[in-house]
Amino acid sequence: MKKTTTSWVVTGLGAAVTTIGATALSGPLAAGAIGFGAAHIALGLLDMVRSRK
Repeated sequence: MKKTTTSWVVTGLGAAVTTIGATALSGPLAAGAIGFGAAHIALGLLDMVRSRK
């Protein structure tokens, strides 16, 4: 898998988990899922703009 593909997979996973946390869950579990998903979105996007050597 290319590095850019991995970044997109991580970002997509984060978006899916965030969406599930925001719509299907409630309480502390929802907050945890949203935070976990948001972290994956941020890390995936940061990986996309990271310089490759």
